[in-house]
Amino acid sequence: MDKITSTAEQILKNSFGYKSFRPLQLDIIKSVMSGHDTLAIMPTGGGKSICYQIPALMFPGITIVVSPLISLMQDQVTSLNENGIEAVYLNSSLEWTEYLDTVKKLKNGEIKIVYVSPEGLATGRMQSILSECSVPINCITIDEAHCVSEWGHDFRPDYMEIANVRRQFPNAVCLALTATATPHVREDIIKNLRLKSPQTFIASFNRKNIYLEVKPKKNALNQVIECIEKHKDESGIIYCFSRKQVDQLTAALQELHYSVLNYHAGLSDSERSKNQDLFIKDKVRIMVATVAFGMGINKPNVRFVIHYDMPKSLEEYYQEIGRAGRDGIDSHALLLYSLGDIHKIRFFFADAADPEKSENLLQGMINYAKSRTCRRKQLLGYFGEVLSPSENCDENCCDICSSEPLPLNDLTIPAQKFMSCMVRLQQKYGVNYIIDVLLGSKQNRIIENGHNKLSTWGIGKELKKEQWFELAEQLIENGYIIRAGDYNILYLTESGKNALVNREKILLPFEYNAQKILNAPAPKKSLFELHKKGAFAKTLSGSALALYNELKEWRKKTADDQNVPPYVIFGDKTLEELVEKHPMNEKELLNVFGIGQAKAEKIGSQVLRIIGNYD
Repeated sequence: MDKITSTAEQILKNSFGYKSFRPLQLDIIKSVMSGHDTLAIMPTGGGKSICYQIPALMFPGITIVVSPLISLMQDQVTSLNENGIEAVYLNSSLEWTEYLDTVKKLKNGEIKIVYVSPEGLATGRMQSILSECSVPINCITIDEAHCVSEWGHDFRPDYMEIANVRRQFPNAVCLALTATATPHVREDIIKNLRLKSPQTFIASFNRKNIYLEVKPKKNALNQVIECIEKHKDESGIIYCFSRKQVDQLTAALQELHYSVLNYHAGLSDSERSKNQDLFIKDKVRIMVATVAFGMGINKPNVRFVIHYDMPKSLEEYYQEIGRAGRDGIDSHALLLYSLGDIHKIRFFFADAADPEKSENLLQGMINYAKSRTCRRKQLLGYFGEVLSPSENCDENCCDICSSEPLPLNDLTIPAQKFMSCMVRLQQKYGVNYIIDVLLGSKQNRIIENGHNKLSTWGIGKELKKEQWFELAEQLIENGYIIRAGDYNILYLTESGKNALVNREKILLPFEYNAQKILNAPAPKKSLFELHKKGAFAKTLSGSALALYNELKEWRKKTADDQNVPPYVIFGDKTLEELVEKHPMNEKELLNVFGIGQAKAEKIGSQVLRIIGNYD
C-alpha cells in the first residue's frame, strides 16, 4: 500500500469514523495529493467533501474552499470542528472581533481549511490575508463548480473571478467539484477555471436509495398529504414553481397542523435564515420552498422530496432530488406534473438567452415524466450512464418498476413514419422539428427549408403533438434512435435502420389514448410497503426500541445544548449501528460508522453509559 493511501485511510477512520472510501474518493485524493488539477463529478450525497478535507489534513499548509452559500460554510465548519479539525469560514456573518481573531489564527498557520465565498475571495482584503499566511496555500477547492458555466443550471458570474485569484497562488493544486455536469459544462469548468491538464473523475449518478415516483397532478394538496403521511415524523422538502404557491401550500399544511415553514426570495434575510435553521436542527419537519432553497443544505436525513410543480430541466430535478437520503437510507422523490406546469415554464422562454436550448431542456423533463420505462435508467441515460446487467432495477427502484407492465402495442406504422421523416430530413434536426413536419406545420423555417414539400410533411396527424413526443421517447428507450449533441439531434441506430428497411414489426408499451398515457398502472405494492423497511424504528421492539429512542433524545438535547443540528452529533446511520452493534467499550465504539477518535473522546463515555443501561 502506498503512503498516500495508508495515510488517507488512517485519517478517514480516526477523524471521520468511516471504515472505507466511497467510489472514486481515494482516486480523487491521490490525484490532488500528486499535484494534479482535478475535476470530480459526483452525485449529491456521494461524499465530495471528503475529497478535499482529507488532503487538507495531509498538506502542510492551507486549503481554501470556495463555497456559494454562508449556510453551507457554517454547516461544514461545525461538523469539522466537532471531529477535532481546525476549520473556519470568513464571511459577513462573523462579528468584527471574531473575524479579526479568525484572520489571526489563519495567518499564524493554526487553520487547515478556510471557507470563503466566490465574492469574498475576489476582494483585495481576502487576497492580502491569504498572501500573508505563515504557511503556503496548498489547495484551492471550488465547490458547486457548475456555477462557473453559463450552460450550468445555476450560473454565478462571481465564479469567473476564481481563475484570476489562482494566479496569486500558482503552486496550489485546484480541485473542482460538482454534482451535475453535462459534457459542455465540464468543458466550461476546465476552461473558465484554467485547470492545467486536469484529471477528470465521473462517479455513478445512480442514487439507489431514492425511490422515483411521478404522478399526474390531480388534487395536488391531497397527493402531498398522502406522501407526508407515508413519511410521518420525517424530514422533507417540497419544491414549488412560485413564491405565491409556496406561501399558499405552506398555509394549507400549517392549517392541517403539519410542522412546516416556507422559504423563498420574497422573505427577509432574517426570516429565511431562521426558517432554514429550524429545519436543519429538526425543529421543523417540512420546508416548502422555491428552487432558491437547498444548495447549501448538508442535512443528511431528508427522507422525501416532492416537486409540487415540474422543474425546468432534468439537471435541476436531479440536483433537487439528490437532497433526499444523503446518508444512504431509503428515501422518496415524488414529482407531480400537469400540462399547466409546462405552459408556465414555456411562458418564460421569451426572456431566455437561448429559447431553443430551454425548450430542449424542458422536453427532456417532459419525456422523463411521461416515460413508461424505468425512470432510473432514463435519468442515468440523460447523463450518459448505462446500468450494467448486474444492476437491474427491482420494484424498489421507481413507480414503473413497481407496477404491472403496460401491454405492448403494434406501433409499426407511426414508428415508420417518424423514422422515415428523420431520413427525409437527413438526420439534421431534433424531435420538435421532426414532429412539426409530421403534423404539417407551416412555420416559416419549414417553408423556407422547403420541408413542406417532403413526402412525410403532414402524414402524422393521427397523433397529437404530445403523443408524438411520447412515441419518440419510446423509440429512443428501445434503441431505435438516439439523440446527441447540445441540441439533441436525432439519429437512427442500426436497429432503427434495419426496422425501417425490413419493415419489421415494432411493439412498444404505448397507448394512443392521451389520458392513459398520463396515468400509470396501479403499483404491485403500496409505497408504504416499499419503504417501510427503510424506517429502522419499525423493525425494533422492546429494549432495542427503548435504546433507540433514548439515544435520539440524547442526541437532540446534546445538539440543542451546542446549538448545532442533530446530525452534527450523530447521523441516523450511526444511531442505527449503535443499536445494532451495542458497543460496550471505546474500542467497540470506534467500529461504529461515523465515530472517529475525536468524537469518541468527546462524547463516547455518555453514549456508552446510555447503552450500558440496556444490557
